[in-house]
Amino acid sequence: MPDLVSVNYRKYDGSLHWNLRMRRLGEDGHGVWLGLPAGAVMRKGYGPPVPIECAHVILFPHEVWWTAVFNAAPRETEVYCDIATPPEWVSDHEVTMVDLDLDVLRKRTDGSTLLVDQDEFAEHQVRYRYPADVIAEAEAAGRWLMDAVDGRAEPFGNAFEPWLGMVDGERP
Repeated sequence: MPDLVSVNYRKYDGSLHWNLRMRRLGEDGHGVWLGLPAGAVMRKGYGPPVPIECAHVILFPHEVWWTAVFNAAPRETEVYCDIATPPEWVSDHEVTMVDLDLDVLRKRTDGSTLLVDQDEFAEHQVRYRYPADVIAEAEAAGRWLMDAVDGRAEPFGNAFEPWLGMVDGERP
């Protein structure tokens, strides 16, 4: 039986956000890698299953304020980074973090790198009363990711490719 991990993104008030179960692929100097083939599902909160069109892997780095999703083609977004509190491993089979709204993504079509959801980040600073240090860490992570993702610094160059190859073409 594959080593499955529950991935639980939460909002700052503790409510369940995006969540899914993924297969543990391994760990390297960048962090822990989990993956899913195309056709798997995820949920937003306790809502209905949302099908995942393309294989993808998620990197959970150690002690940084982001996670990174690497999508297989033909998905338009090649890299999608969630700015979040550092991933907390509740157990070997569960990881959780607080999604802080800001996202950095790289488009496959033209290679452009974008910082998105600044409006949601501003709104949630008020709604959830983000402390000043959380705001500062999220903003710093956004700046760092914009440079690293755009510059294709690892793991945003090709370090993810072998991990993605482990799930691309599989069936859930």
